Amino acid sequence: MGSSSKDDTGSDGDTSSRDTPPSNSSLFSEGERVLAYHGPCIYEAKVQKAELRKKEWRYYVHYLGWNKNWDEWVGVDRLLKHTEENVMKQQALQKKQGADRSSKSGRSAQTKQKSSTVAKGKKRKSDSGTEKDNVSVEKLVKIQIPSTLKKQLVDDWEFVNQQDKLVKLPRSPNVDDILTKYLQYRSKKDGMMTDSIGEILKGIRCYFDKALPVMLLYKKERQQYHDLVVDNVSPSTIYGAEHLLRLFVKLPELLAYVNIEDETLIRLQQKMIDFLKFMQKNQSTFFLSAYDGSRVSEGKGKGKDE
Repeated sequence: MGSSSKDDTGSDGDTSSRDTPPSNSSLFSEGERVLAYHGPCIYEAKVQKAELRKKEWRYYVHYLGWNKNWDEWVGVDRLLKHTEENVMKQQALQKKQGADRSSKSGRSAQTKQKSSTVAKGKKRKSDSGTEKDNVSVEKLVKIQIPSTLKKQLVDDWEFVNQQDKLVKLPRSPNVDDILTKYLQYRSKKDGMMTDSIGEILKGIRCYFDKALPVMLLYKKERQQYHDLVVDNVSPSTIYGAEHLLRLFVKLPELLAYVNIEDETLIRLQQKMIDFLKFMQKNQSTFFLSAYDGSRVSEGKGKGKDE
């Protein structure tokens, strides 16, 4: 998955040609159609708002054709004028990225998932106030997903959205099993049971159970969810590593709305990265190598669009 989630504030692309406006005047105007960097790729976008903050212009952009929940505040270094020259630059970059399968499909793997914030039981509103958007920019946790797990996300997206196949449920090991195995792994490695690790894992499970139906399912998976998650059953006892990994793409966005001290946030980030390395180490055991092709056709026309 060559692209990254919304925590990217820069780009892997060439930044030398990006203009920097004078501090007292905005280079881009509200309502202007622009090209915007998101990870290593360039997408068409529209400037919704422009604000001067701490002597730097920030722009609230909407990526054309994307869910409004992907709207975000970006700096001038992420934007390009919508000119013929820059469109050609975008096309050249897309052609280059197209040679990399993970970059091509990885963006879809993120944009196809419905993005709403699950924080204290409330969804994030796409037109949220400036204060919340400031938090999402300044306090975003960066979670580096290992390259082999990025490819896992790409394969996951292709199985469901291109091959019409679903993860066969219930999974074994399920999310609860994986979290327990990690706790045992850390306890053995550290020589003791640490309360902080246990609390973090409880938090991951809580986020997973709440986020799954809201933002971790593709449209073709919704009927399967409604069929299996009944009678107050926890999704973490049914779903496995495939859907748990999707959570880590969304976690930076979710954690941005939680009141956590910076020092605690750094430690949390380190624990998350360690957990992902654990998943990578056990990738062949935790993840399916093939999905089930029968479930999508059975549920066609029955799913609930959200």
